Amino acid sequence: MRRDEFERVVDEVLESLPEWALERIHNLRVVVEEWPTAEQDPEDEGLLGLYDGIALPERDLDYVDVMPDTVWIFRQPHLALALEGEALREEIRRTVLHELAHYFGLDDDYLDEIGWG
Repeated sequence: MRRDEFERVVDEVLESLPEWALERIHNLRVVVEEWPTAEQDPEDEGLLGLYDGIALPERDLDYVDVMPDTVWIFRQPHLALALEGEALREEIRRTVLHELAHYFGLDDDYLDEIGWG
C-alpha cells in the first residue's frame, strides 16, 4: 500500500469516529511515519502505533500551553504483516483505535481484557 493510500485509511478511521469522541479530542495530532525510532521502539518489537502524551483523565487545571499529544501510526510494520486489502485496512483501523483508546485513558491491560490488545 502506497503512503498516500495508507494515510487515507488513517484519515477515514478518524473521520468515522462517533461525534461524542470527536467532541472530546483536543490538542492531539495523528502522524504517519514509516518506522518507529529506536527511542520509540527500543526492543525493536515492530510497533504498529504509539501514543505519546497526557491522557484525558490525567489532565487537570494546569494543562495549558502544552505541546499536542501525538498518536504515531507506523506504515512499514503494518506492511510487514503481509496483509492485503481489507485485512490491512482493518489492522490499520485497529491500531488507530487502540492508540486513541490510550488518549482516552484506557491502558493495555484493559484493552487486552476487551479484546483490543
